[in-house]
Amino acid sequence: MTEQPCQRWRAGRASYRPAREVVDTRNLSADLLDERPAKSFVVEHHYSHTYPAARLRVGLYQGRALVGVAVFGEPAQQATLGRWAPGARDGVVLSRFVLLDEVGANAETWLLARAFRLLRRERPELEAIVSYSDPLPRRTLAGEVVVPGHVGTIYQAHNGRYLGRSKPETLHLAGDGRVISRRALGKIRLDHRGAAYAYRQLLEMGAPPRRPLEEGPAYVLRALREGPFRVVRHPGNHVYAWALGGEVEIGPERTRPKQRDQEQPGLWSAA
Repeated sequence: MTEQPCQRWRAGRASYRPAREVVDTRNLSADLLDERPAKSFVVEHHYSHTYPAARLRVGLYQGRALVGVAVFGEPAQQATLGRWAPGARDGVVLSRFVLLDEVGANAETWLLARAFRLLRRERPELEAIVSYSDPLPRRTLAGEVVVPGHVGTIYQAHNGRYLGRSKPETLHLAGDGRVISRRALGKIRLDHRGAAYAYRQLLEMGAPPRRPLEEGPAYVLRALREGPFRVVRHPGNHVYAWALGGEVEIGPERTRPKQRDQEQPGLWSAA
């Protein structure tokens, strides 16, 4: 497999460190992180600018400066955990993993090892970790790459068991390359808790404003049609898992992927 450069982030923009660069760990440390600084860091620097429901957060420090965050979050559905780790009664998803551009290459596995160690210590009831790697490249309308596509190189290096792909799905992309969350659209449709925040996000992405007395389902349908959104067929993310307990069953190892997927052009219109 061709060596891949190590991706870094700052203010939602990607940059890269040379793959063969050796990180100096003498000034690095990892520790538990409170919710507020973790959320602020992830929302500012991760390309999605979103933050998940978290069970545990770990910060990477270079001296006293926070330069990276790993967030272990709740599975979107408990059935998700059961699919990949059927023997686990409780587990988490590595939901966010973001390092700043000043951190040397190959610090990923250094942080992963310490984050997993802290998770085992602080949450002994957890029996499995699942993580997803998005292999589909995505660009902004201006052509800037915001997600280059990943096969999960750092998870392979950290002995994650490759379990195959998640289910294919249709994505709606904003002009800046962000995915419009299905969960957020559902909140608007049903006027559930968080609907107002989801609506503001949709407006920021270029959706038209809601009309007076317009019902949620009708508005979402119109917003996706009239907004500057593309429709892309996603082939499914790569899935990796780790057992935290010796007796926990996880799925069988499959042949690990070596190459990212081909870009999808995207279709204008929607719903």
